[in-house]
Amino acid sequence: MNRRVIIDTDPGLDDAMAILFALASGKFEVLGLTTVAGNIGLDRTTRNAGGLLAVMGRSDIPVIAGAATALMRDNIDAIVIHGDDGLRGVALPAPLVQAGDDAVGWMAQTLLAAPSSTIDVLALGPLTNIARLINDHPQAAGRIGHLIIMGGAIEEPGNAGPVSEFNFASDPEATAVALRAGIKTTIVPLDVTRRVRANRSYGEALRGTAAGDAAADLLAAYLVDGEQSRPLHDPCVMLLALAPELFGIELFHLSVNLGDDGDAGALTRRDSGSPILVAMTVDVPAALALLAGGFR
Repeated sequence: MNRRVIIDTDPGLDDAMAILFALASGKFEVLGLTTVAGNIGLDRTTRNAGGLLAVMGRSDIPVIAGAATALMRDNIDAIVIHGDDGLRGVALPAPLVQAGDDAVGWMAQTLLAAPSSTIDVLALGPLTNIARLINDHPQAAGRIGHLIIMGGAIEEPGNAGPVSEFNFASDPEATAVALRAGIKTTIVPLDVTRRVRANRSYGEALRGTAAGDAAADLLAAYLVDGEQSRPLHDPCVMLLALAPELFGIELFHLSVNLGDDGDAGALTRRDSGSPILVAMTVDVPAALALLAGGFR
């Protein structure tokens, strides 16, 4: 049986590849895409999400806009990486249907309507929507089967501050809410995602289907030097959901930096607190092979 998932996202080049993989692989039943401001503002992340569904002809999957701002802070963005359209000029078709406008309410309703623990949430962006779900609809949030989050850094340097990662730095308070909620949670941090990169020939080999052609275009826009890509952060969430055996997973107690310094959102290991599963290693060749297979 395919995994039933809600994808919470801020597309974003690597988000876009992850979403296309989920739609094309035949391994997920995607119930909806909920959007959040992150890599770029909410209007654009929502439009990009609709465009990705249009690539696949999936007018049956809703896009529901969520948080435009962090819980308590000014927004940051990653335009320098993803461009002012979030996709570095990669053109997507227009969305097939209009997006909804209450992501948290929609998630709560969807979770409450399904048997408990039968829907996983794959969180690819800042955790603002997830935190609001936990705070406003705790009964619904408690029905999440598995929350898999791209975010954080354990032993790796950060990409937002010296040791802070972008998604968690975008809304540290939301990160803290999510990590102490008592939901089964696995984090996929920079320690793993920085290992997973692809080259130009890998991307070109994806071509031949609508999803593969789009993924190849996205990967080409994500190349650093014309040959190797930036880290494929968000596809790692989908890969862990499908094949956790490819990852070395450890149990940590973590706290979140809620200060006003340059490392807000950074994680620190503690001796006690809410236990969180953290992916620390990955079989890179197997992960890339699984990712490529989803587009064929």
